[in-house]
Amino acid sequence: MQTCSERSESIPLVDLKKQYFSIKDEIDLAVKRVLESGHFILGNEVLSLEREVAEYIGVKHAIGVASGTDALHLSLLACGIGEGDEVITTPFSFIATAEAISYCGAKPVFVDIDINSYNIDPAKIEGKVTKKTKAIIPVHMYGHAAEMDEILEIAKRYNLKVIEDCAQAFGTEYKSKKIGGIGDIGAFSFFPSKNLGAYGDGGIVVTDDKDVADKIMILRVHGSKQRYIHQVIGYNSRLDEIQAAILRVKLKKIDEWNEMRRKNASIYNKLLNKLPVQLSKEAGKSHIYHVYTIQIKRRDECMKFLSENGISTAIHYPVPISDQEPYKYLGYSEPDLPNSYKVASEVISLPMFPELKREEIEKVCEAIKRFINM
Repeated sequence: MQTCSERSESIPLVDLKKQYFSIKDEIDLAVKRVLESGHFILGNEVLSLEREVAEYIGVKHAIGVASGTDALHLSLLACGIGEGDEVITTPFSFIATAEAISYCGAKPVFVDIDINSYNIDPAKIEGKVTKKTKAIIPVHMYGHAAEMDEILEIAKRYNLKVIEDCAQAFGTEYKSKKIGGIGDIGAFSFFPSKNLGAYGDGGIVVTDDKDVADKIMILRVHGSKQRYIHQVIGYNSRLDEIQAAILRVKLKKIDEWNEMRRKNASIYNKLLNKLPVQLSKEAGKSHIYHVYTIQIKRRDECMKFLSENGISTAIHYPVPISDQEPYKYLGYSEPDLPNSYKVASEVISLPMFPELKREEIEKVCEAIKRFINM
């Protein structure tokens, strides 16, 4: 069964070529600038991107790293998370959210999601807090901001760190504040298909905490602050200059692209509104629609029908993390996390990217209507 891999249908899930050609001259010049500089690791492009992202998010520090997974992992380490600790998070996310916790020797504790937003349900968090709990990782699923006020209130009550998994939500706002700058730390991914994506792997950590920022800067370069002088066992997790230069070009367009995504989502919502499907929640700037996902009965049959009609789809995500092989030892089952299991069996992601045309959205919606009426 296909999950997140894109097919070569006439309406793709994501069209990265179309985006590239819209900014080709600027991208080519940026790459050429790096090649001609001869400096490829942790140079002026990375420093400039870090400053620009920090300013955009509204925080004091941004640290470029090799991936979104590393952004989470190094953030946890910088908060002192280690062996025997527990970190509360959602089972309905990409596995990297839990992997980062496991890398530290800590245990992920899964809390069910809200059925409408697909985000962790704050009302269910407090019951999972123990003496071993050290942090909460809310995931802004599909680009929709989690309920941060309630999460922060619980974290303050129990002296927990809040690390925002912002991998799918660059530019999303929560009550007029950019996500990533609301908790203690924000971790972003620049995987190519993200709404702000590089042309390879990449990530960034944002924070107002100078101590955390300093620790991550050391951890990302083999535990060294000074070349060849190593303070701790670190990692090779550096954002390269070419990717940083590309991201600097794209960062200038991100608000425009996010608004185009919202407009496309609005068209989907209007056309699908009267059909027996659950729609993505319309939430203004608190949702940037990294993907546009609906819930539908007979999901796999629907995907097959859409594919036969030239429409690419994906499932984000078909199996809760708690039911993945590496985490079955924790003993969760469907009764523990009913919303996560239900959503995983019904969600389908439809084509979504800024350049998607109205007539393409109409074709997708008409095909879904025909499938339902079959």
